[in-house]
Amino acid sequence: MQYSEIFKTILVISLYSLTINQTMASFDNIHFKNKIIPSLIINEAGTALSHYPELEKVSIEFKFKSSLKKSFMKAQPKFSSIFRSKKNRSYVILMSETFKIDGMKLPITDIPKNVLIGWLGHELGHIMDYHTRSSLNLILFGVQYWISPNYIREAERAADTYAVTHAMKDYILATKKFILNHSSLSEKYKARIRRLYLSPDEILLLVKEQEAN
Repeated sequence: MQYSEIFKTILVISLYSLTINQTMASFDNIHFKNKIIPSLIINEAGTALSHYPELEKVSIEFKFKSSLKKSFMKAQPKFSSIFRSKKNRSYVILMSETFKIDGMKLPITDIPKNVLIGWLGHELGHIMDYHTRSSLNLILFGVQYWISPNYIREAERAADTYAVTHAMKDYILATKKFILNHSSLSEKYKARIRRLYLSPDEILLLVKEQEAN
């Protein structure tokens, strides 16, 4: 068994054991190997993290907010750690308690587990991207992300690519289908998703290329 597979098994079992006798509706945080995870999403976050053994020693906090403008989740470096060395840098994945788009309101507890895992896997893909960058490059990245639609597209597709190449294809596809096939979401929002993120066909092509290599 490869190291990555061993790590996946140990992490999932360990995270699962922490949830025994806990109420899944709880927002209490669980501290585990440089991670802070709300117990509400402990299983989904554990599954997503198991696909990224490179992030085992990286400090990541999963944090709920009442709402996030124009997004359901977003990953970013913690400001206090931006100028630290990469190995000492910390990150946070901010999550809205409710998915709110186009007047649609869906509590996180009502989102299918595979879809939520895919969303988390995408955000961890962003952290993989951030973790390769120097402090100066991270700052430039933040500026370009906010002022350039083309750079947003590049960054979002990079995060998708990280997730797919970390064996999260099925979860990422589940998330895409949840959004693109949802009758309550507008075509304008769906068009934005198609424009910025990898399409299901591009994901399958990426998997084929990966298998060929």
